[in-house]
Parts: sequence; structure tokens; C-alpha cells
Amino acid sequence: MKVTERGQITIPKAIRDRFGFHPNMEVDLVVTEKGVLIRKKSQAQHPVDRVFGVLGRPSDTDRYIDEVRGR
Repeated sequence: MKVTERGQITIPKAIRDRFGFHPNMEVDLVVTEKGVLIRKKSQAQHPVDRVFGVLGRPSDTDRYIDEVRGR
């Protein structure tokens, strides 16, 4: 395969199918001692992203409980 002027390559279909690469999937390029590794970008959510917005909740517990219960 060749690298295009824009730095693009085409991953052969057999390899895409074998390793589960799909259109619009993000990948990471990792430099190793032996070359470059192409791997799927991790879908794991960062721990900070899981709790983002928690501090924006009402600070008064009674008011929060009323809000949650629809009062």
C-alpha cells in the first residue's frame, strides 16, 4: 500500500474485519521500537468525566430530596 499526499493509508478489508475496525472509528498510533502500532482508541470513560457536574447539585440536602421526589 502507499501513503497518499495527505498522509492517508487504506487498511485492507481482511485486516479491518479481523480486528474490528469500523468506519469513523478513532484509532491511536503508537510508536514502538519495531515501528508504528495502530490500535482502537479506548472507549473507557475517564474517572473525572464520570463525576463531572456532581458539584453543581444543590447543597441543601432537604431541597435536593424534594427536587428528586418532584415536590
